Amino acid sequence: MAFRFFRRFRVAPGITMNLSKSGPSLSFGPRGAKMTLGSKGMRRTLGLPGTGFYYTEHSPWSSSGGRRRSSSQSGQMHATVKDRLTLGFFKRLITPKDERAFVDGLKAFVQGRESCALEQFRASLDLADSAFMAGFLALKKSRFQEALVALQLADQRHGSLGKLFAKYGVHVELALPISRELEAHIGPRRRGLLLGMAEAHQAMDEHLRAAETLMELRDMLPDDVVVKASLAELLLDARPDDPQTYHEIVRMARDVSNESAAHAALMLYKAKALRAQGLHTAARDTLTAALRRTKDRSRDLLLALRYERALVYAALNQHKRSRTELEKVYAQDAGYEDVKERLGIEGVSQDTSST
Repeated sequence: MAFRFFRRFRVAPGITMNLSKSGPSLSFGPRGAKMTLGSKGMRRTLGLPGTGFYYTEHSPWSSSGGRRRSSSQSGQMHATVKDRLTLGFFKRLITPKDERAFVDGLKAFVQGRESCALEQFRASLDLADSAFMAGFLALKKSRFQEALVALQLADQRHGSLGKLFAKYGVHVELALPISRELEAHIGPRRRGLLLGMAEAHQAMDEHLRAAETLMELRDMLPDDVVVKASLAELLLDARPDDPQTYHEIVRMARDVSNESAAHAALMLYKAKALRAQGLHTAARDTLTAALRRTKDRSRDLLLALRYERALVYAALNQHKRSRTELEKVYAQDAGYEDVKERLGIEGVSQDTSST
């Protein structure tokens, strides 16, 4: 799955223009509650604070009453989702038990009752979408073995993933941290399951199993940059002194360019591998290209890129440039890695008692 072309421009406070291959669109509203108007209709998105999950509704222009609808409708979305997940008396009678538990779990989740939601999803693990939700909720709560079991059950039924979400008109997207520098946005698809399983394996120090899972996913989606970056980060952690690891990462990232945060993260891991091979000029050039575009890049990713370039400059005996990069990192995060020691900054006394 390759990354799609997408650019966003700020037009005015609270309004952005989005350009993609499908045409231009406009987005209104605060972060977490957006309305987007495009050529195909209107999309309303509501984020649940602190969960990493997002709900999306789409209305084509033919059924949305034209383009004159107000953006104030985005505030009604939360209630709309809960209404759709409320089963009436007679509908509950004809709805299978597992499906009732799934719907009740989703409703509890929307209401912010995560523990109740997880209990309902556990009661309906035979359904792929329930197992998907149970797995990622358990992963969020650091219950890694429980998460792995649920995600594996969902994977066994991956052909039906997303069907119940679609039946009840709910779109779920999850922001899954892949590394300190990168997160992936995934939905109820096999790609998301395998990424989640790899994270669970890695959290339990099962690095070989995590790598095998990501390699399977890479074979499925050879152009997916998020998968490549996740695998590169894992290989560097699992086999930090293996020359074959460095070669494999450079090979995976051979044509990477700075198109997105995921691309920049992969460039970071490529530069680390190049530096480990003693190819310092190539590593410097890779990092410089990754730092040419900083918009929409996370603070952690930019710090990691600058720190790595500082190490490369030092290896090239360009000590003034190395120090400049280290000072920039220190100004952003005084406790980052060993920056304070490399800058020769002595510890500051914590004694604030008055004389």
